[in-house]
Amino acid sequence: MSLDLDLIRLIPSQRGLPSNPLETPIPYTGSPFLLCYLDILRFVQESWSIFGILTPEASTNFDELYLRSAKNILCIMLHAFLFIWQTAFLLSLPFLVLVPVWMGMAYVAGVVGVVAAVCWVLNRRDRGMESKADLGPKEGRHGDECWIYMNGVSVGTHWLQANLDRLALTFRRPVLGVHNRTWGIVFDLVQCIIERNFCYATTDVRNAYSLIKTCLLKDENKKVILILHSQGGIQGGLVLDWLLSELPHDVINKLEIYTFGCAANHFNNPHRTERSLDAATDHKASTRNEKAVRHIEHYANDSEFVARWGVLSFANTQNRYMGRVFVRSGTGHLLNQHYLNNMFLLDANNKVLENNDFMDRYVDFEGEDMAREDAAQTFINGGVGTGGARLVDIQSPVDRVPDRMRVRDFSRLWQYRDGQVPED
Repeated sequence: MSLDLDLIRLIPSQRGLPSNPLETPIPYTGSPFLLCYLDILRFVQESWSIFGILTPEASTNFDELYLRSAKNILCIMLHAFLFIWQTAFLLSLPFLVLVPVWMGMAYVAGVVGVVAAVCWVLNRRDRGMESKADLGPKEGRHGDECWIYMNGVSVGTHWLQANLDRLALTFRRPVLGVHNRTWGIVFDLVQCIIERNFCYATTDVRNAYSLIKTCLLKDENKKVILILHSQGGIQGGLVLDWLLSELPHDVINKLEIYTFGCAANHFNNPHRTERSLDAATDHKASTRNEKAVRHIEHYANDSEFVARWGVLSFANTQNRYMGRVFVRSGTGHLLNQHYLNNMFLLDANNKVLENNDFMDRYVDFEGEDMAREDAAQTFINGGVGTGGARLVDIQSPVDRVPDRMRVRDFSRLWQYRDGQVPED
């Protein structure tokens, strides 16, 4: 792999080959207690990147840490209090053996009561949230599409609304929000470990499953686009597991999934037919839509903790982390401030700038063979890197991989900017 920091690392989607039964069990099917232990070890190993979660600083009124917003300041103060309160609580737990049981239970109840009261302020009015951004005339609003967003850790209703509005302006579509309610960053991280290792579905996961399933089964919806951030990636992965076990794959094929800073440890996407599985096993070209989910893409900053603890740790796990992974060299975990502001910049009129530092960078493939397969999914019209590339669903054999291809040539999500529609 090149060490050129001007390149964007691209991990192509896996083929979905059969797992070797002699290998160690794939992560999420192993012992949940062992997985929790390994998660804690991974937490310690990646702890150096924790401070990269909140940098760089805010610059626009959509940014989560924008300090000219009174609501942002309130959210920051409440989260700071919860972090100190919850950290002190966890450190105090060993000392409860020194007090009577009733006193310990009263102490725990008091701590949880304070957390619940503070989180009520952060999470109130979270039913039926949707974007409120002014998208202009309703004509051409893509009525055959349904866009859904699930947020990550430490996001209350105020920041969720900002996420929904920013996404709506970026892609010029209304966006529905499933609120993954926050309980403070410390308790949220504990919840992440439980969700992804015990496959535990919270109420938020169940609400998301009901909504996404309903949208997929509506005949008028030709596409259902699911955008996931951080812990939302864990929950979206659980929802996907349920959908794959219940709905016909031609219905699930309406679904497209895009994640940012994903914390999940697996993302399933099986082949729809034995023929396409045999083609992948024999390293033959096949149609891309012979997977159950139409498209999956992951976007990650390589120096922020959650992405390193999630997608960047598990992306190469055989047959259990499907989708292309775009790895940007940089820090920051917040959706608006650190991901969208670097990958989908807006101008003064809230239109997506056609050129930005991320989409204009050249791609550095991980693995030459995989590079050939991924490049075979892209037809080049008008030259590489000129904006003339068109991503299609058919994998075509190519004689050689072009030396210089840009992120925009591979990112399907980029093709939805400003109300555009990718060709299928």
